[in-house]
Amino acid sequence: MTAVIDKPSAHPEPGVATIARFNTEGLKTLYLKEVRRFWKVQLQTVWAPAITTLMFLVIFALALGRGGTRIVGIPYADFLGPGLIVMGMVQNSFANTTSSILVAKVQGSIIDVLMPPLSAGELLLAWVAGGLTRAWAVGLAVWLAMAVAPGVHVMPRDPLLILYFGTMGSLMLALLGVLTGVWAEKFDHAAAVTNFVIQPLTLLSGTFYVVDRVSPLMAGISRVNPFFYVIDGFRAGFIGVSDGHLVEGAAGLAAVNLLLWLVCYRVIKSGWKLRS
Repeated sequence: MTAVIDKPSAHPEPGVATIARFNTEGLKTLYLKEVRRFWKVQLQTVWAPAITTLMFLVIFALALGRGGTRIVGIPYADFLGPGLIVMGMVQNSFANTTSSILVAKVQGSIIDVLMPPLSAGELLLAWVAGGLTRAWAVGLAVWLAMAVAPGVHVMPRDPLLILYFGTMGSLMLALLGVLTGVWAEKFDHAAAVTNFVIQPLTLLSGTFYVVDRVSPLMAGISRVNPFFYVIDGFRAGFIGVSDGHLVEGAAGLAAVNLLLWLVCYRVIKSGWKLRS
């Protein structure tokens, strides 16, 4: 009598989970969708912000950098350049996550993202990773433009500071973008957050000035602004000089991002304004 050996089935038994605790394939697919969404129109999403940021450098360097003006011992253009790079990064990180969620809600295609077996954490991770990718793409484009521009020197001195503060700042804005995209019901809502929250915080963060040289009120506002620590730490990676306390800034940004991550996770998991 020949023994019958059961061959393993090509498909699992009913009720047996086919996806591990972490849906790697689904996460990768959504992340690639996010990257391809902005990369397909890279002239608008990457290179246009690079040119706009470079124009800021030219205008302010000409207006305030004449006569060999030096700040913290370096030419004004060299002081200004790194701050403009990270400013462009964080603004585009915010724009990427906000537009991704809001456009999907307005077009009704958000269901295509919510229906697949992706957890709230996986959705959040893919959206944020897409925003970080765009942020560093813009940052690299701006740096390349400044590297070939005459009269400005933006060579890295401490890559770890650049990597940490650039990533933490972009992460913070990507998470704020997720919250904005979930909350907003139309493009006017997202534009209001950009114009009345993001833009003022980035412009009043020490990008164009040294905090110690402005009024005490302005200095106090800048030092409670988390954007200040992003720009200060990122700039220190290029010029080797800090306008604040790097360790406190690094720890504060980590705490802010952890809080924002938990809030975003709870909001996505609840389905607020996503499934209604």
